[in-house]
Amino acid sequence: MIPPLFAHQEANARFKMAHPRMFDGSDPGTGKSRATLEAFSRLKKAGLVDHMLVLAPKSILRPSWSADCAKFTPHLLCSVATAKEKEKAFWPKEQADVYVCNHDAVRWLAGIALEGRWVLVVDEFPAFKNRTAKRSKQLAAMRKQFDYRWFLSGTMNSNGACDIWHPAFLVDDGERLGRQFWGYRAQVCEPVPTGPSGQYIEWHDKPHAQMMIADRLKDITFRVKLEDCLDMPENVQRVLNVDLPPKLMTQYRQLQREAVLDHENGARISAIHASAKTNKLLQLCSGAVYAGDGTYQVFDTSRTELALELVQQREQSVVAFIWQHQRDQLVAAAEAAGISYAVIDGSVPLIEREKAVALFQAGKLRVIFAHPQSAGHGLTLTKGTATIWVSPTYNAEHFQQFNRRIYRAGQTQRTETLCIAAAGTAEEQVYEKLNGKIERMDTLMDLLCGLQDRAA
Repeated sequence: MIPPLFAHQEANARFKMAHPRMFDGSDPGTGKSRATLEAFSRLKKAGLVDHMLVLAPKSILRPSWSADCAKFTPHLLCSVATAKEKEKAFWPKEQADVYVCNHDAVRWLAGIALEGRWVLVVDEFPAFKNRTAKRSKQLAAMRKQFDYRWFLSGTMNSNGACDIWHPAFLVDDGERLGRQFWGYRAQVCEPVPTGPSGQYIEWHDKPHAQMMIADRLKDITFRVKLEDCLDMPENVQRVLNVDLPPKLMTQYRQLQREAVLDHENGARISAIHASAKTNKLLQLCSGAVYAGDGTYQVFDTSRTELALELVQQREQSVVAFIWQHQRDQLVAAAEAAGISYAVIDGSVPLIEREKAVALFQAGKLRVIFAHPQSAGHGLTLTKGTATIWVSPTYNAEHFQQFNRRIYRAGQTQRTETLCIAAAGTAEEQVYEKLNGKIERMDTLMDLLCGLQDRAA
């Protein structure tokens, strides 16, 4: 028996039906995919649309969209293919109701003439925020084939006001934020000099930027917070400030001061400019430094040892690793300790990722080691009660999305997010900047909620 929609999902579905061009900015874990499938199903039953194309991260094509379609709208035929599977020619040879593809599929879908009336769904639409990217241009070229365009993401502006312009253009053809990027940027950003001449600048959001964006998009944006629609257990986030081992801290200070560091095996590490030095300092905090060819020199293993200790203190955890050496060390340590684990990153096939999620949810895995870019969307890991960050990430979207793998609908226990950072190092600064990005995202989403409430 198919369970009824939650009240917020019913409201979501009705909003989509009434708004052919819209944003769904609801939090991860609120059931956006089910509400979207329900809205399409009702429109199709009414004879208003024929097919729906879903563009989503590769990792959630089957675990989220295909699975939800089978579970909640089994009367709809769903066909899934990735960009690498285009030789299957599933379309239009295979007549389905819902076609689910990864974001990069637009590179070959752009050459296909669609017949009938279509709904376009872009899940995690920040993948198309860069207006000059090839896939963004191709989606822009084919956008007018879709009568309905529904764009979904709980992280709408992870890096600033400019992130939302191109998705908004794809949704409403520039009606609300303008048809020219340069004019829009001048309205919401101001140039800040970063170097000796005028070519060295960064664009920072103006104080009124978030309010302006929210005011212009409020009529086509649906938004619910996870805590407002579900009775969620508490989630606690804290930074675990640790001291680097004395030897490693000495090496850190040397690299920071001289931009050069010698490994005991004779290898020399050097950073040619400021950003490269910061990156290598972060690597060193994590225990290794990388060469240009991708190889790395290990200086210390205490960071991954600490992460594994935190795993052993908890029943089930999800661990985010940033660097290859962290993956390698975590796997080796887990095997040595006899801890059941799985890995999710770009090297792991989709079918293996799906197996890992199923085993974890069945309680047969103690921990999943995952790269946030590969496991940051759509996956449900609510058997876990802790998310552990071995090192910080600059990417606010990855951070928020990955943390919501355990903190989402279906979670019944108190959860914690543990962020490891070396005291007195660049890692603390990264978390400060990360929190600033998250605050900016939350401000826009809160403004959208507030403006919607007043409009209602």
